[in-house]
Amino acid sequence: MASYIPPFDISFAMLTLTASISEKLGELNLYHNLDAKPHLRRSNRIRSIHSSLTIEANSLSLKEVRDIIAGHEVLGPGNEILEVKNAFAAYEELPNIDPYSISELKRIHRIMTKGLVEESGVFRSDDEGVFDGEKVIFVAPPPRNVPALMKDLFSWMKKEKDLNPLILSSVFHYEFVFIHPFSDGNGRMARLWQTALLTKWREIFQYLPIESQIEKDQAGYYKAIADCHHAGRSNAFIEFMLQQIDNAFTDILRQASAKEGQISEYVGKLLEVMEYDVPYTSNYLMEKIGIKTKDSFRNNYLRPAMELGLIHMTIPEKPRSRNQRYVKR
Repeated sequence: MASYIPPFDISFAMLTLTASISEKLGELNLYHNLDAKPHLRRSNRIRSIHSSLTIEANSLSLKEVRDIIAGHEVLGPGNEILEVKNAFAAYEELPNIDPYSISELKRIHRIMTKGLVEESGVFRSDDEGVFDGEKVIFVAPPPRNVPALMKDLFSWMKKEKDLNPLILSSVFHYEFVFIHPFSDGNGRMARLWQTALLTKWREIFQYLPIESQIEKDQAGYYKAIADCHHAGRSNAFIEFMLQQIDNAFTDILRQASAKEGQISEYVGKLLEVMEYDVPYTSNYLMEKIGIKTKDSFRNNYLRPAMELGLIHMTIPEKPRSRNQRYVKR
């Protein structure tokens, strides 16, 4: 019997994106040492967890997720708080995961869904599908086929020696979503497992918030899945994911550069008075910096920092809202 090979083709867009990612990966390794930036690493992991859960309709804010992980009491739905705690425990396992092991996949799923579902750490026994809100994207294969499909997928990954891990992990992500092996937590596990595969290749990926890029374009994420289902090939999804990884590297290089003296004195002073992921008012920041004119603050501090992608607004659609806050990324 011929070995199973997931259907996809290597496109020019894939080659271009993998080259871009490799270049940025090299730049990050050469000039920026994330080991010396624990706050940045922790901030990015929290962003990953928050975004992955938000995609699955968890309503907790980034600040609430940050507080839960810090051990602070947060008022909110108990199951959503537990989702955060479980996801953090699962992401903390990234350095130890063998991403080519099905038993490891089940172990991490057990951590991810502890106390949330009955079929935790085991393949599903009922029919499932992929939904974008109320819209059905596709119905997954019947549960009796799941063990064989997962065995074929993992066997293919183990045998595939020459395929770029960026592409291999993206193929896995799509195939995993298509098979939908668990009763719940498939999206969270697919995104975590792609990160686990990439972390096995380069450790830096465990701190790369790819999930945050996906959250920014959830419609594109689900459209790529649906397009691949209809086409019978995962090309569109691979290209989508490579673009998100490339975008994530662009963001993390901006963050790292901010700590390497590659920013103005004004922006550096602003960043010094801000903690990661904490929302601040402009008045508070002006007071902390010691500046009284709003025009100077906006032109010399705030706007340059936002243009570099180092700070973002909590209400970007209403830049002058009195409820506006600014967050260090």
